[in-house]
Amino acid sequence: MAEPVPLPADPVELKSLEYRPVQVRGHFDHSKELYMMPRSMVDPAREAREAGRLSSSVQSGAYVVTPFHCTDLGVTILVNRGFVPKKKVNPDTRQKGQIEGEVDLVGMVRLAETRKPFVPENNPERNHWHYRDLEAMAKLTGADPIFIDADFRSTVPGGPIGGQTRVTLRNEHLQYIITWYGLCAATSYLWFKKFVRRTPGL
Repeated sequence: MAEPVPLPADPVELKSLEYRPVQVRGHFDHSKELYMMPRSMVDPAREAREAGRLSSSVQSGAYVVTPFHCTDLGVTILVNRGFVPKKKVNPDTRQKGQIEGEVDLVGMVRLAETRKPFVPENNPERNHWHYRDLEAMAKLTGADPIFIDADFRSTVPGGPIGGQTRVTLRNEHLQYIITWYGLCAATSYLWFKKFVRRTPGL
């Protein structure tokens, strides 16, 4: 993994930094937690063990997203602190893990998501978020629309389990298929017109 860089002061720079580790210093505002749910914990070791099985031991829960005021930059961002099981979503059940005071964090920059087909709409009234709508999340919490996934080293006893980043690269296959089939169709048409129909003038 690349060495973390300081979080840029200019949000425009973040557009080219998705999945890039950045470092920040500041403090959490636990009173404005958001919950992305349902989610399962990213656990590469378990996923490797259970690859190919018809059933798995995946535990359902949520990602805890907490506003984080960056001391040096003077801005508040959103930090996905990590996974908690369903029974620990209520912060009263994990007071020990609610970090107080200034801390140093490293996390992966994440950009906004668009809602995929069959994914439910976000429900801000119930604080259920199914995808990253950074503008809506920022408006509700008073943060800037900047989002990072805290790394595993941010995990503290009793708190969310960090390192919950799944790398998803853009799938360009459909675009390639349409492009190449379009070229193939155009070439076939020109070939037919020139050599089969023997159109006068060609």
